[in-house]
Amino acid sequence: MKKILITGSNGTIGKIIKKNLINYKFYDFDLPKYDARNYNDILRAMKGMDLVIHLGWDTKVENWKSRKINPDNSLMTFNIYNAAIEAGVPRVIMASSVHADDYSKWKGPGLMNCNTVPIPDSPYGASKIFMEALGRYYANLGLEVVCIRFMGLNSDNNSFKEVEESRKWFSHKDCARLIKSIINAPRVPNNFVVMYGVSNNTGRIHDFVNPFGWAPRDGK
Repeated sequence: MKKILITGSNGTIGKIIKKNLINYKFYDFDLPKYDARNYNDILRAMKGMDLVIHLGWDTKVENWKSRKINPDNSLMTFNIYNAAIEAGVPRVIMASSVHADDYSKWKGPGLMNCNTVPIPDSPYGASKIFMEALGRYYANLGLEVVCIRFMGLNSDNNSFKEVEESRKWFSHKDCARLIKSIINAPRVPNNFVVMYGVSNNTGRIHDFVNPFGWAPRDGK
C-alpha cells in the first residue's frame, strides 16, 4: 500500500482525496500540529513516503481576490521540493491554480492549454507560476513533478450558478480520479507535467489533456 503525505490535508481538496480514494495510506500534515514552513518538520514527515501531495497554502492573506502575497507560501513550495529530494520521495503533486494564466478574455481559437507562456491574473496566480517554474528545476534533478491547475472545487460539490463560473466546475469524483491516475502512473514523462483539473462542462474553455489517461466523467 502506497504511503502518501498530504500537506494542507484538512482543506477542501485534502478531504475530497481522503474520502474518495481507498487502498492508500494517507498521512496528514496540517496546522496546528504540523507546519510546512518548518523545513525539518516536513523533512521528517516525508521520510519513507512514496508520494507527497502539497495542498498547503495561506489563503487568508494570499488569494486571487486579495491582490496580496504571503512569502510563506513560496517558502512552503521550496521546502516541499527540496525535502522530497533529500528524503528520497520520487513524486510530488502540487496544487497550482487556474489563476496562473488569465482566462478572462480568452476567445480561442480552441481551448486554453498549458503550452503557452502563462500570464497570471493576480499576485496569487504569479505565486503559482513560481511553483510550476521551481518544479521544472527540481524535475531536472530527478524529482517527478505534477502541477495541477485546479479549477472550481467547492465543499458541497455543486456547480456554480453563474454561467461564467459553472464552466470551471471540478467535481469531487473527477478530482479524486485524477489524483488516483497520477498516483498509479508508472512514470511522469520528462519528470514534469502541468495540466488543468476541470470537469467536462458546457462552455468549458480549458483543455484537460494529460499523459495519465484521465478524462473527466462529470460535467454541468
